[in-house]
Amino acid sequence: MRHLLNKNVDKIEISGIRKISNKIDRSSDVVNLTFGQPNFPTPDYIKAAGMKAIEDDQTAYTETAGLYELRQAACDYVKELYDLSYNPEDEVIVTVGASEALDIAFRTILDEGSEVIMPAPVYVGYEPLVTLCNAKSVLVDTRDNGFKLNAQMIEENITDKTRCVMLPYPSNPTGSILTKEEIFEIGELLRDKDIFIIADEIYSELVYEDTHYSIGAVPGLKEKTIIINGVSKSHSMTGWRIGFAFAPAYLIDQFYAIHSFNTVCASTVGQYAATEALKQGVNREEIKSMKRDYKKRRDFVYNRLIEMGLDVNEPQGAFYIFPSIKKTGLSSEEFASRLLDEENIAVIPGSAFSKFGEGYIRISFAQSTEELQKGLDGIERFLSTFK
Repeated sequence: MRHLLNKNVDKIEISGIRKISNKIDRSSDVVNLTFGQPNFPTPDYIKAAGMKAIEDDQTAYTETAGLYELRQAACDYVKELYDLSYNPEDEVIVTVGASEALDIAFRTILDEGSEVIMPAPVYVGYEPLVTLCNAKSVLVDTRDNGFKLNAQMIEENITDKTRCVMLPYPSNPTGSILTKEEIFEIGELLRDKDIFIIADEIYSELVYEDTHYSIGAVPGLKEKTIIINGVSKSHSMTGWRIGFAFAPAYLIDQFYAIHSFNTVCASTVGQYAATEALKQGVNREEIKSMKRDYKKRRDFVYNRLIEMGLDVNEPQGAFYIFPSIKKTGLSSEEFASRLLDEENIAVIPGSAFSKFGEGYIRISFAQSTEELQKGLDGIERFLSTFK
């Protein structure tokens, strides 16, 4: 019966991330530097809101688009942080994490043969969604530009089939960000073109030296821009599964149709918890403290890798660093596999993030300093065998 399966699903391979995680599951003493989630617990005031929702029997379906109070809080939040103006009535939808928001966005705007321009190396979750829409991912090599997609690169790859440009910044896996000037240059290029923009801004609150600037705030772009965000990374709420898609009403109307048949609504308890998270605003000490800690860890990991002699860009956002391991002569999968076998340390091979990630590894610094210390000591020992 296999020949009857959806051919697009058959094209999707198990990601390099999953291959490593499957090996980790069999060993409890691994130093795990692969996690794409905060190691902090969800703050107590947010957990309390979730528990209160349960105690108050708030366990039925919500409105399909999400609790109005949450949509209002989300719109207020992005207005305060990024000067984005969205109407909670019809310009935002609450989704099952940012992943579902991406899925319904792609399914709404892509037809068979449509092309999506995206930077590479790139997060593993985009290409499969594009493939499932019978569309094509156009990967643009950003390795010589600090892992940044710019207006010139986009222009060079636009064809009559280009339907969308993907801007996943701050970047997973590289930690790169786009400056306000770079965002405006892209905006100027795309303003008068019939091309959508999807900005995955799930890491937007984790920018260290600069401030995140959203392309949704560029004048004249709102009608073609979809902003993806959520509380998973900013508020350490990955398992609560609450994301958002912000877009003009004509797109949200289409998102609603897909979402209503796909999931009905996001987790009710999660929505109540997220409402409290966002209503408390951007100045909660728990949220600022997490960011300060990530920055300290970023500095620690970056300096250690430099001392080891690895070539690496200092990440400006998110909680990943993407050093080159080309000097070892190993492929990224060989490096990750041997590091796990010989030192019990897990990292993600760069090849998981497209062919343009070959020769790199992704290290997550969303771990305790003690774990990072152990992991980096092991990487240093492993590297010494190549000298």
